[in-house]
Amino acid sequence: MNLTYQVISDNEIEYCRDLCNELMAFQKSKAYITPELFDSMNFDTRMVPSIKSAIHNYIVIVKDDEKIVGYVYSNISPKEAYSNDFATFFDLSSVRKNNVGCLTQFYIKEEYRQYGVGSKLFNMSMDWLQQFNEVEDYFIYVSNGNDDALEFYQRKGFSVSHEILDGFITVLRSHKKSL
Repeated sequence: MNLTYQVISDNEIEYCRDLCNELMAFQKSKAYITPELFDSMNFDTRMVPSIKSAIHNYIVIVKDDEKIVGYVYSNISPKEAYSNDFATFFDLSSVRKNNVGCLTQFYIKEEYRQYGVGSKLFNMSMDWLQQFNEVEDYFIYVSNGNDDALEFYQRKGFSVSHEILDGFITVLRSHKKSL
């Protein structure tokens, strides 16, 4: 393995298309609560709109030589962006500042897991998120059935806040001082 980590610009998100679509299929395969909600979720309906609505975006791809094998996408967004037609992701009044940080998408091809890739991507994202003084609340949303991801984030200092959509998504939260 010859792994490299590359920060890409918003204009280069097409690199993430295939892996984002794999992530949606993976999440659907794990889900036991309304997995059909994933049928309309893909790169064009999830990543593209999120990037467009965010104030700041941070995308890192992982390559094994030239093959893209993983990515992480984090952003800074107005807290109101998390109350929409799909769901209200958290109690907006529980966030003091106007913006929140979110680790939005995170996926590593199965054969590259257990090599520290996830921890490296997670740490890069958290370092990036923490540089913004206008943010003190960080969120991660884990789809039902993805217990490995839930445990990973909890080991990294995030706590389960609540569930939304009747358990379809578990909301994890951390505060700037606790990371």
